[in-house]
Order: sequence, then structure tokens, then C-alpha cells
Amino acid sequence: MTLDNSKTIISLRIKLFAATVIFLAFIVLTYVAKKINYPLLGMTDTAWTVILASCYAFLMFLPMYLNYQYVYFSDEGENIVFRYFNAGIVGGRKNSVEINKKAFSGYQIEKKLFGLRTSIILYTQLKQGIAKYPPIHISALKRVEREKIMKILNAYAPRIKDGTEDDT
Repeated sequence: MTLDNSKTIISLRIKLFAATVIFLAFIVLTYVAKKINYPLLGMTDTAWTVILASCYAFLMFLPMYLNYQYVYFSDEGENIVFRYFNAGIVGGRKNSVEINKKAFSGYQIEKKLFGLRTSIILYTQLKQGIAKYPPIHISALKRVEREKIMKILNAYAPRIKDGTEDDT
């Protein structure tokens, strides 16, 4: 199965762009063109600017704070593949994790901020022992998408019973 959250990330980017356009239009209409008469609803232009700038900053930094990432997942072929990068204001470098299904040792879900920041940590078996990959932030995935990924990873993870692997 192949899964990615490109539609969610594109929607997020469009919303951030729209917020930028609206905020800039407000600044131009208020301070450059002087088309908005103040006081408006009993507040001065400075109060409106502070309120809208705060809302704008909140919207811009929320995806960064919640670690929104574009995530591509595939279990087709011999490997489990995750490709991901940051989707906030500043894009990060592109990362890829490919684990052979036979060497896959399991995963761990890490939740912070009441489940708003969710990440998955993958483990693989090497000759030297079990290796732990850096967390992949899956906060931008829909709940259904996260459940599908976990269901697939559960199918490939070895069954552990009383601390030893179960060969059945």
C-alpha cells in the first residue's frame, strides 16, 4: 500500500498563502491607502494590527510547532519506505528511511501535547543489534492514515511474547 499526505500539505500551504495575502491587504489598506476608517468596532488601527499580526504569527508558526511533515509511506516490494520533510514556513531537507521487511524490528508511537505532536520511531535489526531511526512526525496525517500505517507495521513487526520472539 502507498500513502501520502500531499493533499493535506498543499491545503496547508494554500491556507498560509491566503493568510499572508489577507494580512498584507490589511496593512496596505490601513497604512498605505488609508481606506479603513478608525476607530473600527471601538478599536484603533494599532489594536487591530496587533490582533491580526498575532493571529497571523500563530497561523504561520503552528505547523512548525506541531512538526507538520509531508509523509510518503509504502510497503510495496521488499522494503518499508518512509519519505518525509518539514512542511512549515521553512522547508527542511528531504529524508528517507528504507527498512527491509525481514529486518524490521518494530516501532514506537510518541505523543506529546495531548496527542497534537505525534511521531513514529522505527527499529531495525542489524548485525550489531537493534538500530533506532530518528522520529518521523506524523502529526499532519489524518487519524485514519495513521491507523492504516500502524496496522501495516503491526503486520511486519515480529511478535514478542515474554521478551522472546515467537516464531509462529
